[in-house]
Amino acid sequence: MARPGTRIIQAKLVLVGDMGTGKTSLVLRFVKGQFFHHQEATIGAAFFTQILSVSEATVKFDIWDTAGQERYHSLAPMYYRGAAAAIVVYDISTMDTFARAKKWVQELQKQGNPKLVMALVGNKSDLDSKREVQVEEGEEFAQENGMLFMETSAKTAENVNELFYEIGNTLLMLIPYTFGTFSSFAPFLCAAKKLATASPPNPSGVTLNHEETQERRGKLFCCIG
Repeated sequence: MARPGTRIIQAKLVLVGDMGTGKTSLVLRFVKGQFFHHQEATIGAAFFTQILSVSEATVKFDIWDTAGQERYHSLAPMYYRGAAAAIVVYDISTMDTFARAKKWVQELQKQGNPKLVMALVGNKSDLDSKREVQVEEGEEFAQENGMLFMETSAKTAENVNELFYEIGNTLLMLIPYTFGTFSSFAPFLCAAKKLATASPPNPSGVTLNHEETQERRGKLFCCIG
């Protein structure tokens, strides 16, 4: 429960990217602390919620994990429409997934919320020996498009909690300190943030609690006083 005087916000977050990039594994690692070596492909989309408490606020993420198969691509807009944040995932060991991630970014820029907070994520950093996409390539593209950038590993949990923590903090920057509606005053991401590899499993000041639900909600972003 948030401390008196702190903000409580609710934000819709969507994950997009090619099949096999590890989107579901990232969510399961964040929400449940689980990892499965043979994760079944998502059909349509899966929905999770997670509460993340930081020093100034409590953020409740409504997370939509979308299917990466091409045959489900036409369904994607119904999931990212109205989202406050999006994570675009690629596999660092497969260049084709990086090329596809770029197309996802272009689509989100054209059809998504104009104040959408986007993070470009190079997943499977544990496969560095098989790397096809260099860190600098991801950083450069993210910077050019005003995105957060991070490499993660759902397998080892490297930077997974830190990714969502950074998105939560970034969303807070969009809201006036006084309680109110989604802020219109801050196109603040002029350049991508290069995030250092984190050592602790949970960043300082972060408390994670989870729940999985079948409730289907499509709120963009709300702030509760």
